[in-house]
Amino acid sequence: MTDNNTHFSAFLAEVKTSQVMWALQDGASEGWVILDSINFENTDVMPLWSNKTLASSHCVDEWQDYTPVEITVADWLEFWVEDLAQDNIMIGVNWQGEDEYLELELADFSQKVAEVEKL
Repeated sequence: MTDNNTHFSAFLAEVKTSQVMWALQDGASEGWVILDSINFENTDVMPLWSNKTLASSHCVDEWQDYTPVEITVADWLEFWVEDLAQDNIMIGVNWQGEDEYLELELADFSQKVAEVEKL
């Protein structure tokens, strides 16, 4: 299992370079993957990935009708944070399988993302 700080640092390093992150969106309903937290009761999580390949690897089984959609850092900070904060959504960072379920508070995640934004 990867150390959480290392895991998040790797995510941020990739996002800093690309200025995008990836979420999964349903092609029909245009809804986004948001699911029950693995680590916290009564909490919803929106998983995000630092690249399209990682995100695509999750478009199987119950998510087979979803496709990776990029979200720019600027759009995340301008539009997404406020909407997700209203719903108390946490962020899942680069989920990769069995033991890789890092979940962060929206404010903590977004503050770090803001630090890597290229203005």
